[in-house]
Amino acid sequence: MDCGLKNHFYQEKMKKYNYIIVGCGLYGATLAERLRRSGKKVLVIEKRNHIGGNCYSYEYPGTNIMVHKYGTHIFHTNNKDVWDYVNSFGEFNRYQHRVLTTHKNKVYTMPINLGTINSFYGLNLKPEEVDRFIMKKKGSVTHPKNLEEKAISLIGRELYGAFIKGYTIKQWNCDPKRLPVDIITRLPVRTSYYDSYYNDYYQGLPKKGYTDTIQNMLKGVPAELGVDYFDEKDKWLGRCDRLIYTGPIDRYFNYSLGRLQWRSVRFDIEKLKIDDFQGTSVMNYADLNVPYTRIHEPKHLHLEKCHTKDTTIIVKEFPHADDHEPYYPVNSVSDKKVLLKYQALAKKEKKVIFGGRLADYKYYDMHHTIEAALEKFELLT
Repeated sequence: MDCGLKNHFYQEKMKKYNYIIVGCGLYGATLAERLRRSGKKVLVIEKRNHIGGNCYSYEYPGTNIMVHKYGTHIFHTNNKDVWDYVNSFGEFNRYQHRVLTTHKNKVYTMPINLGTINSFYGLNLKPEEVDRFIMKKKGSVTHPKNLEEKAISLIGRELYGAFIKGYTIKQWNCDPKRLPVDIITRLPVRTSYYDSYYNDYYQGLPKKGYTDTIQNMLKGVPAELGVDYFDEKDKWLGRCDRLIYTGPIDRYFNYSLGRLQWRSVRFDIEKLKIDDFQGTSVMNYADLNVPYTRIHEPKHLHLEKCHTKDTTIIVKEFPHADDHEPYYPVNSVSDKKVLLKYQALAKKEKKVIFGGRLADYKYYDMHHTIEAALEKFELLT
């Protein structure tokens, strides 16, 4: 290699940026797009070998089926600005999410609605009778002390036992009596047969998948994949004016105050030689004796596409503990105390900006993630 070429590679390797963003999920990608468009020099580094974070999607070879590697992600929002923003990077379909749940080999619609109640109890209640019926089932819990008591106070012991208890134990690997009240803030009971899972006005998925959308967001932004920020932390800090960190906040401080607790998920994927396995995109399994919580069948997310005949993909979802793949913050009393201490440390990091679900130790829907990133951009400009 001649000296000129060597010098070029060295200059590229040591190039300075206005912002380096650690993590290429929706939060990082949104900020990268906004900052680049405002004229800033931006670099994204990502530990995984792909962009998109947990929204990453890919086409399963030979099927024309778009698979969400980390579980089904439905974009939904009432915020027209956010909807217009994501649609500017790729056309979305008109998918409306509906969830079914299997309990004792019988299928019910979720969230709990008039159809669920009538089917479960073998009744034919009318809409105006639902509230009075559920009120009789709730019992006398007025000051719930844990998740179980809270759920029973909202929907009654029978519906809780059928649809919430077993699923919750699998999800959190914990007796619901030991889980805090605020995990369940509300359990909506619809007094109609309306069974769309979300009430949001705008719903859908990118027709070409989330990866394509995020690639479009990152046009003009260099991204280095398979790069662990902590392997060369000082180098990356030295190459930027400001650094935006979207990873776990406790990892940033080397777990010096202890680990925050997360639940994770394992996905087992299968290709089946049948046209349709379950007739819906997501089937919940409420019973404790079924080891998985959900089965995803992604072909149902894209009814606008033609898929390979007599072929489908299913993905079984198994909750478990894995510090390397954090999904859901446990948010126990001790976690909240530790988080406050980490947040105090974060405020002392003058060059580093923390944001996103991992850094905030919060569960965000996708539209909330984009809203937070757009708000952060406004504060930076």
